[in-house]
Amino acid sequence: MTPPDGAEVSLEIPSETRLQETAAERDRLAAEKADLQDRLLRQIAEFDNFRRRTERDRVEFYQTAAANVVRDLLPVLDDFERALKVKNADENYAKGVELIYNRFLETLKKLGLEPIEAVGRPFDPNVHEAIGRVESAEAEDGTVISEMQKGYNFRSKLLRPAWVQVAVKP
Repeated sequence: MTPPDGAEVSLEIPSETRLQETAAERDRLAAEKADLQDRLLRQIAEFDNFRRRTERDRVEFYQTAAANVVRDLLPVLDDFERALKVKNADENYAKGVELIYNRFLETLKKLGLEPIEAVGRPFDPNVHEAIGRVESAEAEDGTVISEMQKGYNFRSKLLRPAWVQVAVKP
């Protein structure tokens, strides 16, 4: 066979060793490619895990910081509640304190604060701290009959237990 420009082309049939060398090279390159693909997939998975772990740590840090701030504000909330229990001659002043208290409480609730209901419920050591036991014929044994200090959860985790008095049968 002669090409159009007149130069001769030699079609040489590769030898058996040349075929074996080419096949070995192909197998080596295929193995190298598979190794690189495996390493790439592992790096992608590792980065994905890092991204998820970083996001989880960031959210956890935010929640812990928010819980600490809310915990530090609870004494202020307690002071508002005590101020509301005191009778005041100036009705407008008392109404203003109540409005501020309600706004403050709603803001804390938006952040995740949840008051713990205690009075009339069975004593639960997970959310109540017994300050005293009171003999009572009316209340069921082990029932919370009064609350000395409100307890709160923050995003479903106990922030501060309620200080309560528990009824006991005489």
